[in-house]
Amino acid sequence: MTSFSFDRELRFGDCDPSGIAYFPSYLNILNGVVEEFWSTIGFSWPELISVRRIGTPTVHLTCDFSRPSKFGERLTFGLRIVKVGRASLHLAHMVTGADGVRWRASQILAAMSLVDHHAIPWPDDVRAALMSRLQAGEETTAS
Repeated sequence: MTSFSFDRELRFGDCDPSGIAYFPSYLNILNGVVEEFWSTIGFSWPELISVRRIGTPTVHLTCDFSRPSKFGERLTFGLRIVKVGRASLHLAHMVTGADGVRWRASQILAAMSLVDHHAIPWPDDVRAALMSRLQAGEETTAS
């Protein structure tokens, strides 16, 4: 099940000279999907970063690429919350095209104070929004 999905056409600038998706571009797109996700749950990055001074850096990322994507293809970037920790957020990503899965990623974000650059617990309102999108049967811990 997906908490959030975002459709996007693979653009010329996303590809290498052979017309196949260039993996650093994929990661840039993925970052945009995460930014959109935060907005959909009511916490835009301008608000989190500039007003509340909360950062959400990626502290761990793994990717598995299963088939290439080509210039002009429409892809669906799916994001699912796997676990909400005390100061962490575990996400699962699945990117699909017309013929199935193209790649998957596991990502861990941390809640960080942009004042002193240390981990902080998720504020209560942010935690509540994240927990409301956690799939039934998923876990939450104090990590």
